[in-house]
Amino acid sequence: MELSESVQKGFQMLADPGSFDSNAFTLLLRAAFQSLLDAQADEAVLDHPDLKHIDPVVLKHCHAAAATYILEAGKHRADKSTLSTYLEDCKFDRERIELFCTEYQNNKNSLEILLGSIGRSLPHITDVSWCLEYQIKTNQLQKMHRPAYLVTLSIQNTDSPSYPEISFSCSMEQLQDLVGKLKDASKSLERATQL
Repeated sequence: MELSESVQKGFQMLADPGSFDSNAFTLLLRAAFQSLLDAQADEAVLDHPDLKHIDPVVLKHCHAAAATYILEAGKHRADKSTLSTYLEDCKFDRERIELFCTEYQNNKNSLEILLGSIGRSLPHITDVSWCLEYQIKTNQLQKMHRPAYLVTLSIQNTDSPSYPEISFSCSMEQLQDLVGKLKDASKSLERATQL
């Protein structure tokens, strides 16, 4: 696993018993898992009274580092030996390594489900339909007298069985601008593939 220098520094601060005592380490670790796995988790998880003595900037930095490492470990399906090796490199003591590995194993299935739900590819536009409408008045009863286009894009995502649609309304100028940008993108793609 390749982690940024910022994440490594945050993780090394988390390993320091002078910065995070055993109780604060446990609370921060559980907060990192909770913030990743619980959609209703809020920032209050870091407002625990036992974490008040820690500088908020350091606390958030270490929380982000722990969350990043947890996601990377889940992405690579890391086992206990892989986790232990990296944590030892970051100067974690044996007790903290055991606690981290236990917490990771307890949440591993939920983490893999979360990462699997994110998907692996971008959606593709499969169809476009449009309809011309003529707006006479706004909802404030002001006269408009201008054409507008209702555009619907049909989307296909290989990771999702459903095929949602994206709909929007635009003026003639906005539609011409969109078409021009799509033509530019198409030409750039053609040039890139010819190289």
